[in-house]
Amino acid sequence: MDKIKERFTILGQKIEAAEQRAEVAEAENKKLNQSLLERDQEIASLQHKLSLAESDLEKSENQIKELKSSSEEGESHKTTGENLARKVQLLEEELDKAEKDLKETTEKLRQVDVKAEHFERQVQVAQQERDDWERKHGEAVEKYQQSKRELDEVVAQMESLVSRVVV
Repeated sequence: MDKIKERFTILGQKIEAAEQRAEVAEAENKKLNQSLLERDQEIASLQHKLSLAESDLEKSENQIKELKSSSEEGESHKTTGENLARKVQLLEEELDKAEKDLKETTEKLRQVDVKAEHFERQVQVAQQERDDWERKHGEAVEKYQQSKRELDEVVAQMESLVSRVVV
């Protein structure tokens, strides 16, 4: 019986050791379950944060697209502005040239006007001289006609004298 008691004692000790191990295992299991719950909560929190980050990423990508589009528009406007500035500069240069040409043409026109006035005066003088010559010519013609009449009269008188003398 001593052996049975010894066995019972050994079995009791084994049971106590097994119970202690079971308690330790249960405590360990509780800790692991608690840790698992914490990990699940952490995973859920991280998944939520991940979805928020993905949403923020999507918003940021959209903003980047909009900014790129705006940047491209800005570049397009900048290029258009530069082209317009070049056109304005060319037009200003053309305007300067046109104004210079206008000044030169105006000066030439003024000179032509001065020459035209000079020639008009010369024409007036020439017309006056012509009128004087026509008047003088008219007077000379009249004197010629008068002289011719007088000569004709003298010739007629001489012929009548000659015809009287010959008779």
